[in-house]
Amino acid sequence: MGKPIIAVLGGRGMLGTELTAECTGRGLEVRVYDLPEFDVTNDEHLRRAVDASDVLINCAAYTNVDGAESESALAHRINGQAVGHLGELARRRGKWVLYFSTDFVFDGRLDRPYVETDTPNPISEYGKSKLAGERLLLASGCSHCILRLEWTYGDNGRNFITKLIQRADRGGPVFVVDDQVGAPTATRAVARVVRTLVDRRLEGIYHFAAAGYASRYEVAAFTFRHLVREIDLRPCHTGDYPSPAARPLNSRFECGRIQAVLGEPIAPWQEPLKQYLRQL
Repeated sequence: MGKPIIAVLGGRGMLGTELTAECTGRGLEVRVYDLPEFDVTNDEHLRRAVDASDVLINCAAYTNVDGAESESALAHRINGQAVGHLGELARRRGKWVLYFSTDFVFDGRLDRPYVETDTPNPISEYGKSKLAGERLLLASGCSHCILRLEWTYGDNGRNFITKLIQRADRGGPVFVVDDQVGAPTATRAVARVVRTLVDRRLEGIYHFAAAGYASRYEVAAFTFRHLVREIDLRPCHTGDYPSPAARPLNSRFECGRIQAVLGEPIAPWQEPLKQYLRQL
């Protein structure tokens, strides 16, 4: 199998930028598609991207979790319908698609980590739109892989870590929920996993997150400790601060399936986060 031409849809976002750097660093030809010249909901734009590529990595997404409650039609158009159309085009042309999904497809009520075969039950419009994308991609019949991620952070975009720091900069106490549990996962680590998926054209659903688990409060405490900042950090419960969209309390993933195909163990969440904090 020769080196593929890779299309990264939504390639200027936090994850897309990291994936582009990883692929180009390996000498692969990467074509970046993003707003304003590329719109994933535009049928002609999608057709051109599919025709010009061998592999399509879809990072284009509506990611405003709370905003999706009032803009559900837009969220479903981007995260669902566009993904289904991408799959249909890819099937007709024999192309492989990688789609990123999320822990938000689950309700977070299990008392153990989620495996790929657990039944999804999203409790937000955002989660419903991402699950729609999964199902429409499967229904399209194209060759594809779905990689579910959680709590991602990276250099090129807002994320939980940058929002924490911004809140601390405003002064006063910083309240962080201690009943949402998962694993902060670096987009740099995701990019290395994607390299394996692309090389092997794996199919099916995989879960990926950094090893280990922590509450969001524990992640915040770790962050400020390693930034050597004295912050009035206070734990709270999700129910103390109602938001438009419900969040899953348990976002833990069982990653044994993806671990079985990787060449190295999945790193615990602490070390990649320390490296990220050093460069801020």
